[in-house]
Amino acid sequence: MTNLDTLIAETVTLLRAANHAIALTGAGISTPSGIPDFRSPDSGIWSQTTDPMEVASIYAFKHWPQRFYDWLRPLATMILEAYPNAAHLALAKLEQRGLLKSIITQNIDLLHTKAGSQKVYEVHGHFRQVTCTSCFAQFPAEQYLPEFLETGEVPMCPMCGGILKPDVILYGEMLPISVLNQAQLQTRICDLMLVIGSSLEVAPVGDFPLLAKQSGAKVVMINLEETCLDHIADIIIRADVVDVLPRLAEQLVPW
Repeated sequence: MTNLDTLIAETVTLLRAANHAIALTGAGISTPSGIPDFRSPDSGIWSQTTDPMEVASIYAFKHWPQRFYDWLRPLATMILEAYPNAAHLALAKLEQRGLLKSIITQNIDLLHTKAGSQKVYEVHGHFRQVTCTSCFAQFPAEQYLPEFLETGEVPMCPMCGGILKPDVILYGEMLPISVLNQAQLQTRICDLMLVIGSSLEVAPVGDFPLLAKQSGAKVVMINLEETCLDHIADIIIRADVVDVLPRLAEQLVPW
């Protein structure tokens, strides 16, 4: 048995014993679906931009919405065309069988819900909806994003003519408080947290594994790279999530 086999077997044992297991996911679970992360030197989104604050802050959005949408257009195209990969599907399967209670995700790509997961806390927002920055009316994004992707024109509110903004969290914005509160509650009451594809560099979500550990939970890190909280982990698996998660699910739930 290889070291990876042993670590997967140990994680399976923890999942079988857990009463309230949850997952915390970051960009690393979606890169196999063709969505780049934000920080990789060669392929990350920020590597394409001189200064993220020039386009992806709420200040920049309010002052130069066209610049924001020009930056967003290729990313939105990738997100809307992406499909869940084997890691997303494995988590959905674990939830369906009651082995995973919820997913906290830093991703805005909707891939967990596309995969069939039901209880997903999208703490950094999502592309499911757009909100008018003037009258605050809300609309399904599917009514506006396809035309934007085709023309590149900033979508406008049909009610008041204000600028529509996707419900994603930009720099300088507060996280959605109700979602954040629920995610923190899940973190406090879980007895096992799987940390999957997250660099844990963005607060406050990056502190959730420590909060879970302090509350008595076991922590399993499944990441290709090291994180600042590896020292608190009970198990560390250095492997691709699309290889690890399906193997976990196969041992727990026959496919």
